[in-house]
Amino acid sequence: MRNLIKVSLLVLFPALLAGQTRTITDTDIPVGSNVVFSSDTTYILDGMVFVDSAATLTIQPGTLIQAEDGQDAAASGLVVTRHGKIFAEGTADNPIIFTSVNDDGSLTYQDRGEWGGVVLCGLAPTNNSSPKAVEGVNEIDPARALYGGDDANHSSGVFKYVSIRYTGINIGSSTGNEIQGLTVAGVGAGTTIEYVESYASGDDGFEFFGGTVNTKYLVSAFCSDDAFDWDQGFGGKHQFWFAIQGTDKAGRIAEMDGAGGNEQGTPYAKPMLSNVTYIGAGIGSTPEGDGEQALIFRDNTGGFYYNSIFTDYDDASTSLGLTVEDIDNSGDKVEDSMKRLEAGDLGLINNLWYGFGAGNTLAEFAPQTAVAAHLQENNNEVTDPMLRGISREMNQGLDPRPATDSPAWSGATDISDDFFTKTEYRGAFGANNWLSGWTHLDELGYLGDITSSVESTEVTIPEELTLEQNYPNPFNPSTNISFVLKDAGNVKLTVFNAIGQTVAILVNGHVKAGAHNIFWNAGNVSTGVFFYRLETAGQILTKKMVYMR
Repeated sequence: MRNLIKVSLLVLFPALLAGQTRTITDTDIPVGSNVVFSSDTTYILDGMVFVDSAATLTIQPGTLIQAEDGQDAAASGLVVTRHGKIFAEGTADNPIIFTSVNDDGSLTYQDRGEWGGVVLCGLAPTNNSSPKAVEGVNEIDPARALYGGDDANHSSGVFKYVSIRYTGINIGSSTGNEIQGLTVAGVGAGTTIEYVESYASGDDGFEFFGGTVNTKYLVSAFCSDDAFDWDQGFGGKHQFWFAIQGTDKAGRIAEMDGAGGNEQGTPYAKPMLSNVTYIGAGIGSTPEGDGEQALIFRDNTGGFYYNSIFTDYDDASTSLGLTVEDIDNSGDKVEDSMKRLEAGDLGLINNLWYGFGAGNTLAEFAPQTAVAAHLQENNNEVTDPMLRGISREMNQGLDPRPATDSPAWSGATDISDDFFTKTEYRGAFGANNWLSGWTHLDELGYLGDITSSVESTEVTIPEELTLEQNYPNPFNPSTNISFVLKDAGNVKLTVFNAIGQTVAILVNGHVKAGAHNIFWNAGNVSTGVFFYRLETAGQILTKKMVYMR
């Protein structure tokens, strides 16, 4: 496996073949400069590097940035100051990668904390009374660590198709100053943050300190503390977040705070999130960390989760699905999150919940009376989301899309906001696994080959059931099988060998009317003649195909 990984690294990182490296220190992106990191060079961050005031850093697709492994005051990382900008726009085929100089392809997610991380600072509002400095970074340079302002639409640039790996070493002069894979501090709505992975952070995967930025397609994998953390008046709109925790160390999947110290601070945090899939450390696991709850709302935070999946959250009897902080139920209590729930500023709507150590009833995983009542009143379901595969090993067994008969395929509510992509499914994934191609999860072999997927297209519905000849045929080792349904209904698509033995069941559940394409990879079976059979309530159709090398 290690040899395969090293080969893939050479393909993904062309700069390693070219042999060009350049060390970057804090003098290399000065005030007012325009600096370009090109994909034919590997860049080595030596110490904390700041994109200074009025400076712009542009990073080309496919660029590799590595960081030295010094710690404390000598820790390495990248900080975009609140008056600077970054344009790091990779692609699905050529992501931009931030990792450690020790990342030779042999690291695992237990190898967290190799370097600092990436920090984006902006001029958008927080609920602090004045600009504040990012912890740890302020002990290296307090002025350039500042974030926050009054420009809700401020742009810090573009951060897209970026994978950040093995972060979380201690920075600054004090202990406990780990920064996240990506720290987003006072960043405004003019900034684009999409398709970003934080893999194996020694602290949180992502932390948002206030700001109004909108995001899509974020991945937090195997981080030692919280997968996602927000506070200080965080707002904005967010869709398609995915988290999976490791079995050794994990905090909460989402820790949601409102204000830093002063619970009366406004604006209250009130982001809108839709279509997230949060997977915990796994039933039966006992990870090290403060993971008493999968989700916790604290201080004066509000916020909304729609159309989401929360599942597989460790085995301790106290491991709850959800807690809303309620400091005092009488008199003039502080502005805690229970007050936000009572005021309608906090909502959990149309979500699927299943697989908690405390149990799978509302009384067990959401024991607060007001919280359980809110879940019941807002169309939340306690049922298995039936994800195709939850594996935390490099065995090609992670596939967080719903199985064909999963309840997650339907029931999504329309949020009526143009930012949100309208879906019929709940959770972060439909037929398309958008983790493929650009993430470290895919590169290391967690995802493997997608053995089957159901994809619908806009077609004229025929008068009868149609089963097409597979293409290509003969094939090696994968092929596509297409069929068209006149009416929605239960469908079973099975592959048999020449003596009638079942080789694979590609579809077995409710399928919508229309055209569907099923991808089958036969790499784990012997070559030969096969038959594929489509069964509906009223018809059975069979065709032959040939697998040959």
